[in-house]
Amino acid sequence: MTFSWFAGGHAFLAVLFSKILGKKSIVVVGGYDVAYVPQMDYGLFTEGWHKKAMTKFALRHADRVLVVDPSLRDDAIRNAGISGENIEYLPTGYDHLKFKSCGEKEDIAMTVCVADSWSRIKIKGVDTFVKAAMRMPDIKFLVVGLRGESLDMIQKIAPSNIELIGPVSQEELISYYQKAKVYCQLSMREGLPNALCEAMLCECTPVGTECCGITSAIGDCGFYVPYGEADATAEAIRKALSSPDVGKRARKRIIGLFALSRRENGLEQILNELG
Repeated sequence: MTFSWFAGGHAFLAVLFSKILGKKSIVVVGGYDVAYVPQMDYGLFTEGWHKKAMTKFALRHADRVLVVDPSLRDDAIRNAGISGENIEYLPTGYDHLKFKSCGEKEDIAMTVCVADSWSRIKIKGVDTFVKAAMRMPDIKFLVVGLRGESLDMIQKIAPSNIELIGPVSQEELISYYQKAKVYCQLSMREGLPNALCEAMLCECTPVGTECCGITSAIGDCGFYVPYGEADATAEAIRKALSSPDVGKRARKRIIGLFALSRRENGLEQILNELG
């Protein structure tokens, strides 16, 4: 049996050879691999025909395709032109014992973004986060994960109340979650955002767009803003900073919906079914 994260070229090879050898195959879809956002040059289906063909093959012929959010099933069916009969929803799981609140929180709003281009920065809403910071000079803002060209781009427009930090270890990232009162996920699209769920486990009050897996994570335990609206984002962050009770509910929500045990049990059941 083969197990592939993301439906790219490696998944194509895994599924192809599984078929040849009479073995079973599983492909996990994360988001980018079934996306088609040509105006932002985002998603595997905006790339060359060969990548699209390999992705379609993997999605069509895998014995099971697992999506971390229900919205990704719709994307896969629409963009890959498949029936979706082999697609199953199984969300990512998170360790609530590792990701937890610790000590007093500070008036900090943070976001995490791994980006290598301006289009990716836009997709993730980091430009909106920066604009919101400009409207709130009394509050500290924190962006973690940028590097290279994307870091240079944000440095040119960032106000003095934003701290930009490159890639960090998981332990360091947790320490930032534990200090921040607010976590922002301002993306145009997402699967199930890992950083958002981790931050919610650390009792950050979430502010996010009503988009795909963001709403799956936040539910009624946070504040929603329209994509790209800096004024609305600043207002929501201000409310979130004074709503620690929402952060506590956010942690309970992630534990209840996305426990590690749910994913472990789901994977075990699927493996047994495929035999």
